[in-house]
Amino acid sequence: MRLPLRPALRAERSERRQPERRKADMSTVPPEAEAEILAELRRLRARVPQLTGALAASADGLVLAQDSAAAEGETVAALTAAALGVAQRLSDSTGQGGFRELLVRGEHGYVATYAAGEAAVLTLTAETRVNVGRLHLEARRSSLRIAELIDHTLGRRGPGSLPAPPLPPVPPAPPVLPV
Repeated sequence: MRLPLRPALRAERSERRQPERRKADMSTVPPEAEAEILAELRRLRARVPQLTGALAASADGLVLAQDSAAAEGETVAALTAAALGVAQRLSDSTGQGGFRELLVRGEHGYVATYAAGEAAVLTLTAETRVNVGRLHLEARRSSLRIAELIDHTLGRRGPGSLPAPPLPPVPPAPPVLPV
């Protein structure tokens, strides 16, 4: 059952709505980018040993890279896309802004999903004994790196994209001689 919105709330929601952005075509991620994303997933699993799986997927459910013993990547990516849609709607409807992360705690462990830019997500599975604070810290770092890799691959520049090539080193200042 859907309840009617109060007029003030309806106005607030329409003001908050932004024009839909076209999602990037994630089917064009080249193999070298996939290898870099996979390397990031492996580094993340090394930093958080209680992870049982790591998956980077497009927001519409396509697997970009997976580091997991389980062969259910396509299923997890599709379910992540469905959960992402609900999480985005819930976040927007409650006025909390854009989606950032989702944590599910089950009897046998955790499933955590993090936004990786506008076009992708990072989904992790972890044992019940994982330090959730550490999980969040490391996963947020990795999701930013994955977003940078994807943006760089798709040729986008801007906040969060890979840094520009380093500038040449500045020569050291001459020593100051005592007077």
